[in-house]
Amino acid sequence: MTKAELRKKYQHLRKELSNNTLEDRSLAIANNALQLPIWDKSYYHIFLSISEKKEVLTDYILHILQGKDKSVCIPKADFDSLQMEHILLQENTLIKVSAYGIPEPVEGIAISPQQFDVVFVPLLAFDKKGNRIGYGKGFYDRFLAKCRPDCLKIGLSYFEAEDEIIHEYIDFPLNYCITAKKVYSF
Repeated sequence: MTKAELRKKYQHLRKELSNNTLEDRSLAIANNALQLPIWDKSYYHIFLSISEKKEVLTDYILHILQGKDKSVCIPKADFDSLQMEHILLQENTLIKVSAYGIPEPVEGIAISPQQFDVVFVPLLAFDKKGNRIGYGKGFYDRFLAKCRPDCLKIGLSYFEAEDEIIHEYIDFPLNYCITAKKVYSF
């Protein structure tokens, strides 16, 4: 399948999931995340879920990170430059839903991509080699290109791996992908 066909397939599969299934699988993904050797790190980047796209609910992982007193940043997307700013999440961080339906910080302390030890990456599909397909705008590929080489990239998916996805040179492979059933290591 082409990337476009895979995007369409997984957007349809997500749309078919009930809210209860979303909650159950998201909680299972967060519990599976606890198996990873990442909890001794300091700086984490996590996306806030877009409810209309039925993304993995990251609130559960966010609660784990906050419970472990980690420095957590959330993205703010600029659709003109196709770049993201990474804002430190604090108690007083005001979150608003953008015109694109993305929950984002209004303002705050920006953190450099070089700071991150772990990045939780949104995706539509991934394969058994760690290649992933996002929404096609390249926000995360541009961001990951600025991160340190040792930064861990972790995908979150409601679905299991495809056998193979044809990837492009700009795509950044994952180190791990977490589903409700298992943790994939690449």
